[in-house]
Amino acid sequence: MASKVIMAITGLILVAFLLAHMFGNFKMLLPDDGLEFNEYSHWLRTLLYPALPEGVFLWLFRIVLLASVILHMWSAFKLRNRARQSAGSVRYARSRRMERSYAARTMIWGGIIIVLFVVMHILQYTAEVLRFGYDEGVTTLAPYDRVLAGFSEWWVVLAYAIAMIAVCMHVAHGFHSAFTTLGANTSKGARKLLKALANIVAGLLFVGFMIPPVLILIGVIP
Repeated sequence: MASKVIMAITGLILVAFLLAHMFGNFKMLLPDDGLEFNEYSHWLRTLLYPALPEGVFLWLFRIVLLASVILHMWSAFKLRNRARQSAGSVRYARSRRMERSYAARTMIWGGIIIVLFVVMHILQYTAEVLRFGYDEGVTTLAPYDRVLAGFSEWWVVLAYAIAMIAVCMHVAHGFHSAFTTLGANTSKGARKLLKALANIVAGLLFVGFMIPPVLILIGVIP
């Protein structure tokens, strides 16, 4: 039970982060040549300054996110192993086990795709180790220009879309499961509402995260 609760809470933390991240990305759409997007990126590094030294809050935030990811994955693997060990040999149970294992495999592989994408995302847009779309000899760009450079490459947008499909499939299943674990699934009506909300959140995330990359690729954001 503790593993399920940990998985639910950490999953909701990550969903909240995705929604906030999506909101920040919308600043790419403002017609100010990236001024507000760059200021927003700088604000994240100076948040709570001078109460905290510059950049400390951002690192604390990253540590919380990293801990959430690790605990989420640990809980997922622990629950999967527990399900395997407790599976019976009755035909009905075997059928249900096949159904659950299919969902588990989807979630596990989706999680792996997401983790690989996050690593690529950090190396590209935070550390600037991967400089997709940069001009020759350029080693660093302002945050707004990093995004423009990366999404000017069609294959980067395609990889981003594949990753977001994995994210949204994960969210559509996990959002409903998280609230069920936390006791919100109390009736047939509540179950339908949770499933609807899960699909809405997943769809919103996909559309919201894909708008800036597509607009950059087709030249609407110059």
